[in-house]
Amino acid sequence: MNLRPDQLEKVAAQLSLLLNPDGTFSDEDRARKRGFVWCGGQGVDGMSVGKLVADPELRAAVDAWMAKYAAPGMCNPADESPTVLGEPTDEVIGGDQRSYGQRQHDALTALLRGALGDPKFGQHHGLPVTVIVSATLQDLQNQTGHAVTAAGTVIPIPELIRLSAHAYHYLALFDGVNGRALWLGRTKRIASADQRIILHSKDRGCTRPGCDAPGYHSEVHHAARDWKHGGATDIDDLTLACGPDNQLVETGGWTTRKRPDGATEWIPPPDLPMIRGGINTYHHPERLLGDDPPRDGADDDGGEAA
Repeated sequence: MNLRPDQLEKVAAQLSLLLNPDGTFSDEDRARKRGFVWCGGQGVDGMSVGKLVADPELRAAVDAWMAKYAAPGMCNPADESPTVLGEPTDEVIGGDQRSYGQRQHDALTALLRGALGDPKFGQHHGLPVTVIVSATLQDLQNQTGHAVTAAGTVIPIPELIRLSAHAYHYLALFDGVNGRALWLGRTKRIASADQRIILHSKDRGCTRPGCDAPGYHSEVHHAARDWKHGGATDIDDLTLACGPDNQLVETGGWTTRKRPDGATEWIPPPDLPMIRGGINTYHHPERLLGDDPPRDGADDDGGEAA
């Protein structure tokens, strides 16, 4: 019997199942192998590479989803009105020039876009489960430059504008514009959604020097005085800190304070003179450029001498 290489591969796999249907592994062994990770940061073109090791359940679910939404003509961002519901027309299918891999990518985008912001998913750190992006008004008006998400992902402004067409919008308005208070004083311990959005834009992530935890994985922290010790939930005294670094302040002897320029400074315990404190520039690489140098004393990893 003459077989092509792909046919031989399938026959070998089938024989393996027949000869050893249970394999030489356990369910626990297989479960440990599952995972998805990004392979490093974004490339200079903004693209990212990830590695997925899927268990049979995920593989079956993805295959079923892709059969519909990765079919030619479906979820094509090049179409003026991409087909997501119903069936694409023959004309739309004929004009689809994407590869199979590109169609699967776009089908996954459509899946997540349809889910993010849905109220049934509840909230994450006080905000709906959706993409939070910070950009300047000037870049939006000029349709140039880049925006940054609460995970630290850089998005070109034209792509942000396209994303916004499908998004739940948040507009940060200050006191005196429409009466929405950003300064809550002692009335609330928990920061409002407005304040959290401002912090995502301002801090982008944990403010402890050298910490790479993004905004999505950070909590709101009272920088000068904790609420239980008489501190106020004012935007000028709030900052972002990840859970472990919050504990450095709660139980580890660290203190934080706001500098006149608005940056959050971390101060180590006095009995640890070799530990460096300071501010974090990890989430703000633009501060390391010549036109916008790091703040006083910052070193390469975002710290400064205590």
